[in-house]
Amino acid sequence: CSKVICNGCHHANDLRIDEGKLQHKCSFCREPTPSTEEDCEKYQRKRIEANDPVAMCQKGIRQKIRGNYSSAFEWYTKAARLGDADAHFRLAGLYNNGLGVEKDREKEIHHLEEAAIGGHPNARYSLGYIEGNNGKAERAKKHCIIAATQGNDLSIGMLMNIFKGGLVSKDELAAALRAHHAAVDATKSSQREAAEEYRQMMSSAD
Repeated sequence: CSKVICNGCHHANDLRIDEGKLQHKCSFCREPTPSTEEDCEKYQRKRIEANDPVAMCQKGIRQKIRGNYSSAFEWYTKAARLGDADAHFRLAGLYNNGLGVEKDREKEIHHLEEAAIGGHPNARYSLGYIEGNNGKAERAKKHCIIAATQGNDLSIGMLMNIFKGGLVSKDELAAALRAHHAAVDATKSSQREAAEEYRQMMSSAD
């Protein structure tokens, strides 16, 4: 159904299913979890036919992984037109690297701005990074403060550097650090910690 959930919720649902010896189903739509690539694509097609921008963006991601950048660009574009912030961010990446399209800084920044408006922390940080490289420290600062309040780690590093240059006040930096800490704490849960422990355990077993 294209619903995106955190690793903690996914892990908790898997544990519930395994402990109860239940059939693996989606936490949202309760449809059986697809077990083959063919089933995955079938479900994805259904969501795309329903004009689901998340499914379109996910289709673009799959195409990019396969190296089909032109197709990825098409699917990201469709999703972005429906307001998907992540699709805008990924389009910016294609324009930045010239994958499936010609490199275009103006279009890259346009899609970063659209993604940032949609609440994408990495896009907001990227705008700050670009402004910083262009010598516009004040604009970079504003972008990074917003990104920090959204929990973006890299923005804190940039704010520290701007602070050392004397362009961020001690109070501004302290406020950004508090906001960042609060945003990160809001994402923590026992389920997510358990999921991370399980991931690390599986990684060390490889």
